[in-house]
Parts: sequence; structure tokens; C-alpha cells
Amino acid sequence: MRDELAGQLSQLRDLTGRSLRQLAQDTDTSSSSLSRYCSGQAVPPWAAVVALCKAAGRDPRPLREVWERAKDGPETAPPAAVSVRNDLPHDVTAFTGRRAELDVLLAAAETMSAVAIDGMGGVGKSALAVHAAHRLTSQFPDGQFYLDLHGFTPGRERVEPAEALRVLLSALGLPPGRIPDLLAERAALWRSELATRRAIVLLDNAADADHVRDLLPGAGQIFVVITSRRRMVELDGVQPVSLDVLPSEDAARLFVESAGGARPGDVDEVLRRCGNLPLAIRVAAARLRHRPAWTLDTLVERLREGELAVSDVFEMSLRQLDPAQRRMFRLLGLVPGEDIDAYCAAALAGIPLANARSLLEDLVDVHLVQEPAAGRYRMHDLLRQAARADDPTADPVPAVARLADYYLSCMLVVKKQIQILIPLPVTVSQPPSAVPELDGQDRAVGWLDTEWDNLNATFALTVRLGIDVAAVGLAQLATMAHARRGGSVQLREDLEVTLPAAERLGDRRLLASHRYLLGSLLLRMGRLDDAMSELEKASVLMAAEGDAVGEAMSLFQQGEVQEELGNAERAVELLERAVAVVPPHEVAVRGRLRSSLSHALLSLGDYAAAREVAADVLETARETDRQTARMCLEVLGQAALGLGDAETALDLAEQAVVLNRVTHHAFFEAISLADVAVALLHLGRMEEAADRHAQAVAMLELAGEPDRLARVHLQFAKACLGTGDRDTAARHFQEVLDLATAHGLDYLAPEARSGLSRAS
Repeated sequence: MRDELAGQLSQLRDLTGRSLRQLAQDTDTSSSSLSRYCSGQAVPPWAAVVALCKAAGRDPRPLREVWERAKDGPETAPPAAVSVRNDLPHDVTAFTGRRAELDVLLAAAETMSAVAIDGMGGVGKSALAVHAAHRLTSQFPDGQFYLDLHGFTPGRERVEPAEALRVLLSALGLPPGRIPDLLAERAALWRSELATRRAIVLLDNAADADHVRDLLPGAGQIFVVITSRRRMVELDGVQPVSLDVLPSEDAARLFVESAGGARPGDVDEVLRRCGNLPLAIRVAAARLRHRPAWTLDTLVERLREGELAVSDVFEMSLRQLDPAQRRMFRLLGLVPGEDIDAYCAAALAGIPLANARSLLEDLVDVHLVQEPAAGRYRMHDLLRQAARADDPTADPVPAVARLADYYLSCMLVVKKQIQILIPLPVTVSQPPSAVPELDGQDRAVGWLDTEWDNLNATFALTVRLGIDVAAVGLAQLATMAHARRGGSVQLREDLEVTLPAAERLGDRRLLASHRYLLGSLLLRMGRLDDAMSELEKASVLMAAEGDAVGEAMSLFQQGEVQEELGNAERAVELLERAVAVVPPHEVAVRGRLRSSLSHALLSLGDYAAAREVAADVLETARETDRQTARMCLEVLGQAALGLGDAETALDLAEQAVVLNRVTHHAFFEAISLADVAVALLHLGRMEEAADRHAQAVAMLELAGEPDRLARVHLQFAKACLGTGDRDTAARHFQEVLDLATAHGLDYLAPEARSGLSRAS
């Protein structure tokens, strides 16, 4: 009954021809309440129904029976659980027209699995799709998923089906470790996951039928809405909904509402100049709204030149920008990421922050830029295209280089906050006029998370444009996110693709750090031989350049490789060399090296020596380097376990967990949780141990780190075997073998096979 009442109230709202805000004022109702009434989320009091009928010029009495049934009847749907995913963009304010097309969409949701909305750019495809999806939310309670496929986004590569499926599967809550690499396997998993759900999937801005074919569901109560500038005639079972320009009545209503009310003059001529395209109408109306002295005839004069196309409206709007505003508009068309803030804009334009903020607000006021969240700015695809076309001969390299330098500057600040010890020789050619306050680890990490996708997009653009210095710097600094975010595979690819640029630049110190970082990632991925090769090259280069800290850190990583290979004595030799190389005043670096040395001594079974070194380092590291402190706690805990003191081992491992949570290092937190699980096993607390181990596994799956995941399974399996639980041990040894086979972790396989044999 609520849906029936909501539909009739929505029709009354449309009949009034007023915006939601105006209608709320006329009916003495809040706009949020009126929105809930018209969407069926709440039943209004009868007085509100009467007021709405009065505003629409309709008799309220025929609605009384419907209102009574809605008031007394059951809820149309139970409240959605807090955990249900809803990625839909905000609904369009004052949505106008499209009644027939909307009815088709709503009806199709009852009988069809997918619809495809097609039409020219700016015709309102996305607005209709989003509006319909919001109306249908209660019918599909298991999630509302949205993905912009960027099929027609100027200056941006489209989202390929494999990547789209990765994003969608992640939105369903699947960890990276469960998402296959091949397109066909991802598509099959997507269909399988959707089979038991009732959800909406909105695939916006598709290039063609092939772009979305693998994204369509199989069985299950799923409703897919696709938008594209092309008709999806090749897709079987997908109902087409083609959009033309708005009818004159709807176009006029949209213009009046967007302009803030009627003005004297010929609205039909304005609409003709705008081609009745919703986007063009909104842009033109925005200009009028901010020019109180203008009449419609004034606006028509600005529209009179040129052909009757949407570009006319953009050009008209651009002509009314002053030179600084127009330059900012052009430069925003170069932004490779989804959005930016004022700091980015200032760097992009090479101007002071206050000027950038003012210009952005000017562009928002005239609807040339959107502000979807406070302080975040983005451009509509067509406007981005207009910005790029405004000066097609302009060289994008200087502006993109300034943007990259801004990100490099911020990342160097973040590097200090999260205590990355390797001294990367990253060059900032043009320091920005301002950077945000990033003091404190929480703020620095928050900035990195917010900008991560934009950083990656900017990095890709610098590679494409051949801006070598910035590309190499961004690739190197991105690796500092590894301990928190995982993603070794992508980071390795970034370093490999920029290795030729590092070589071209001719800076041996820069090349050395590049090889060091690549070797470190290969180590984390279990590619031990390749890691050793890169790290040896790095240490030779660093020694030749007189970089004692870099040479020591390279030797330190080589020691870790040897320890993973089971060559603990060789690892100790390399670490002792590293400690001897590093200057005495580099206290933090010496502490990190000595903590790694204590771990190598642990591998040799010299618990007393390992404990002595780790305890000595820990005294200083607690205050100066929390990651070194974590390493020391790990060594002390494992030494205690080796000496039969499981209670002390548990206490030390739990201290490490707390430390990693404080520093936002989920990757290391998982490692410490695994140590907690092993200590609990030795104390006979089996259920708690299994719980902590499961937490560690889940975190490492989410990070997409199969090498570390396999080692955590191996550690737990050995502990289970040692405490007599052969069945559990066998299960986890098998997990190690499966991961080793799937990800080429050959060095772990022999120990896992041996353990499995003993457990059996």
C-alpha cells in the first residue's frame, strides 16, 4: 500500500511543477520528509496529503482510502541491515520528466533481469538510472552496486571487464585472495555470488555490449541497469530504453527549476539553443541563476552564435569566465583521477591555495565543476571533454608534472610520519605552493588512503606522457603503502614499468634505490632468487655512490632472503656486515639491522643471544621506531617460546598486536596475531588459538599476500604438530602446499610436504 500511495504522491509532486524545496515550503513540510513520502519510505499525516493535493490543484478525497490502507498496513520492506552495501550516487535533485521511461524501468524490475538505457551524451541516462535505482532499493535489499565503466570518459582508459569484475567482487566483500586472475573465472564467480542475492547493479557509461557482457548475472533475483551512448542490440534478454531529448514541457520545467524561477523572455528559444538536453539546460540555467539582472533574452543573445549543440552552451558558459577561471577549467580537464581537492588544484595551476579555492567555487557555482563531497571536486564527462577541447594544442606535460610534484611532496611527508628508513632520492622539481597538514601518523595515513586511487591514476599518466622523474618517484614512494595495504603484485609492476625510466635518468643512486625496492617486493612475494639478484645489484650501486645507509639496508634485505632460504648462518654474516657499514649516528637504521640480526640468531637456535640483542634494541626502539620495536617483540616472544615460556611469549605477541593497531599496520598485525595463536596453542587454549589464526588469515587474504599467508599457515601447522594435533596440522600443511603451487612459492613446498608426511 505504501508503494501505491508513494506513486500517487510522486505524480502530484510532478503536477505542481515545483522543486522539492519550493513544494516543501508551500506545504509546510520539510524537504527530507516530503522525499520520504514520495519514495514510500514513510506514510505522511493526512494533513500533508491534503496540502500536497492543494498545491497540485487536485481533490484529496479519492486518496483517503489509499492513505488509510497505507497507514494501517504492513511495512513494504524491513529496514535494511547496516552491513548492506549501497554504492549508488546521490539521487538527482528535482528530477524532472521521464515518467514513461521511469515506468518502463520500474516495471522491468518485476520481470526482467537487465535493462540498457541508451542515448546521446548529456541526455540524462545516468540521472534516470540512478533515480530508478533509488526507487527500487526496497525491492532489492541485498545491496545496491554502482560502477562507472568510463566507456566514454575523455582522457581516461575504460575499465576493462576483468578489472570491473574485480571491483564488483570486492564490493561483495570477497578478499583479493579469493578473486581469480582470469576473466572467465571472475565472471563465473560473480554469477555464483549473485545467484542467492536480490540486488541492483548499475553499470554506468559502458562502451558497448562486449564491455558489459561478462558482467551480467546468471540466475538469481538481480536487476542490472546499463547506460551507454550506444544501443546494446547484441545483448539477448536485455530490455532497451532509448532516451531522446526532453519534451518541451519537461525541458521548460527543468530549466525554470534549475534557474531558480521564471524570468521574462522566450524560454523556447533558450531550450532550442540547448537542444533540450538536460545537461545543457542545467548549465545554461546555472548561468541565469547567478545573473539576477539577466532576462531570458539576455541569455538567448549569449546562445545565438554557432550550431544548436551542447557545445554552444559550454562555449557560452566559458566565454563568461574570466581568464583565470577559464584556465582552471581547462586544467581540470587534465586531472586523471576521479576527483581532487583545492591543494591539488593549486598545484595543477601553479597558483596559491586561496586562489585555487576561489576559482573552484566559481566553477561549482556555474555547474562546470561538481562538489560531490565537501572539499572534493570532479567534472562531468562532457565537461571534461569540453575542457580538453577548449585548447587542444596545449601541452599537458607542465601541468601534469606540477600535479605529480604535489603528490610527491605530500608522500615524502607521509614517509617521515610512518617511519620509512630507506633514504629514497626522490626529486621534486616544482614544490607546490601548499600541502595539507599531515602531522601525526593517523592524519598521514588517512591522506594516503583518500588519495590512493588518484595517486595511481597520476602515476599512470606520468608514465604515458614520459615524465620520467615524477613517474620513478611516484613508483618508489608508493611502496611505503605495502605494509598497510598489501598489493605487492601491482607495486612490483609499477617498479618494473618505470625501471627503464630510472635507467634513462642516469642517476645511479636513484637506480640503486629502485632496484632495492624491487628486490624488497620480490622478497615479500617469495621470489627469492630474483629478489637476491636485485638486492645485490642495489648494494653494489649504493657502495659505489658512497650511500652507506642504502648499502646497509640492501645487505639487511639480502640477509632476510638467506634466512627464508634456510641459510641462517649466511644471513647472520650479511647482517653483521650491514651493521658494520652503517654510520654510528644512524641510530634508527642500526636498531632495525640489529633487530633483524636477532631474528637470524633465533633461526640458528641461539635463543639466549637473540633475546639479548632484541632486548637491547627494544629499549630505544619503543620511542624512536615502532616497527623495529615490533620486530624485537616478535623475536623476544619466539625466543621465550623456544625456551618453554609460553605465557611470556603470549604477552609479548599481544603487545606487538597492540603496537601494530596503533600504527595502522594491518599486514604486520596479522603476523603478530599468528604469533599469538601459536603461543595459545602451546598453552592448550585451542579455540582461542584457532580464532586468532583465522583473524590473521582473513587479514592476509584481504591484503592479497599469498607468500605471507602460506608462512602463517606453515607456522600454525608446525605448532599444531608439536602439540599433538595431527589432523589440524595436516590441514594447514596442505594449505601451504596449495598456496605454493598456485603462486610459485617453491621454497616453502619441501617443509610443507615433510610436515604433511609426519602429520599423516
